[in-house]
Formats: sequence, structure tokens, C-alpha cells
Amino acid sequence: MDVTLKEYPQEELAAQPIGAWAGLAGRLVVGALREQLAVEDLTQPHWWTLNHVAGAPGRWTRAALTERLTAWDDLGTDFDGVYDDLVARGWLVEDAGRMTLTDQGEAGRLRARERNLRVHRQVHEGVDPADFVTTINVLRRMVANLGGDGDLP
Repeated sequence: MDVTLKEYPQEELAAQPIGAWAGLAGRLVVGALREQLAVEDLTQPHWWTLNHVAGAPGRWTRAALTERLTAWDDLGTDFDGVYDDLVARGWLVEDAGRMTLTDQGEAGRLRARERNLRVHRQVHEGVDPADFVTTINVLRRMVANLGGDGDLP
């Protein structure tokens, strides 16, 4: 999809409310990701769980992963319910309280990853990688300036 943006003077752009634009972008991106995950009957917390567990098999306990993910959650998620759902699907197993994905879980994660990559490609269309990096760094700085954690997740 080739989208052409109207040009504005730099002064007018510099006066725009960052919260409004960042909020709108965030809602649209998250909405598109959630829509794609729903095709696999997954929520974002499912996705986060699958990725964290895949990235460090046997490391995460429920309590540690819930503490890690809660900062990103805007839905009041019952993370134990998410973990229970993944266990019931046969995607996640727990051994001595430590989580690992099953082959089914990894296959589901990879399907969901491909769906998310479609959204990422759409979001990045027409955006120079250097501009994207600058945008991320500007947002990280703003977050840190307001007392938040500007480090990468």
C-alpha cells in the first residue's frame, strides 16, 4: 500500500502534540497486531508469553514472567489464565515450575510471528530505517524524561 502524506512546514509539525500522535499510532499498531493474533485465537499476553519462554526455555516461572509482562499489559490480564490456556492447548509445559514450549507451542508461535511480521512490514512501509531508529530513540528519551524506563524491553 503506497501512502502519500501531505507536506507541512517544520514549525507546524514541531508544534504537534506528541501524546496524541504516539497514542494514535500505538492504538492502530496494537489493534492490527491483536487482530492478527486473534486469527490464531491468541491475545498479546499469549504472544508475549510464547516469545519469552521460547527465548529462554526453562528460565521463566509464572511469578517471574507475570512480573516481567505486567508493565506492558493494558488489559488487566489474568496471566495465570494465559499460562493455563497454553498448557491446556499443549503448547506449554511446566517442569518444577519452569516453563518450556512444546513443538506445538513453537509451531503456533511461528505462525503468530508470521502474522505479526505482516503488520510490521505494513507499519514500516515507506519509513527509512534510520528514521525509525531516530523515532524510537526520541520516544525512549521522552519516556525517560517523564520518569519511565527508556531501556529496551
